Amino acid sequence: MQNSAQQVIDQILVMDAQSGRREAFEMLVSRWQKRLWWHAFNLTGCTEAAWDITQESWLDIVRGLARLKDPAKFGSWAYRIISNKAYDWRCRNGRESSPGIVPEDQPTPAAEQGKHETASDVHDILRRLPTRSQVVLNLYYLEGFDVAEIAGILGAPEGTVKSRLHTARAEFRKHWESLGAVSPALVPASGKEKQHE
Repeated sequence: MQNSAQQVIDQILVMDAQSGRREAFEMLVSRWQKRLWWHAFNLTGCTEAAWDITQESWLDIVRGLARLKDPAKFGSWAYRIISNKAYDWRCRNGRESSPGIVPEDQPTPAAEQGKHETASDVHDILRRLPTRSQVVLNLYYLEGFDVAEIAGILGAPEGTVKSRLHTARAEFRKHWESLGAVSPALVPASGKEKQHE
């Protein structure tokens, strides 16, 4: 998922937090808060719900952290908690539509404009896809989880995750090509899975 240095830092923070160091837990929150919120937002499309889900999830993380046997699994475990709470929220609110508009970041400098436009196009296309496709592409390409980790996060068999990835790539590619653009790295032309699958 992350690079090895970041994984080691997270594992140390998890172990320290498990032994009661409050500062370590606070550092975990600061390292993971934004990413977990974005995952909740991607699943719900609602800013307020994403904040509520993230806060509720942190309460569950606090309660369950001592029982997490493998500190290296913290990320996928936390994402799974967010996923479960977001799915519960969607069921309660009858939401099966695509998430809404992603909040805008601050404007980018002119030198970054081309890069920003491409990123904006990618995020715009992602928002048009069914939620299931958005989630699997986000977890795989943007968050860097492998198929096995995504299966754990979503509570789905690995074969189902691979199938969803294949379908999501095809959907993404169709929208991307309708823009008349060259395929981004997000969608390999060969359709083959990345090495770590």
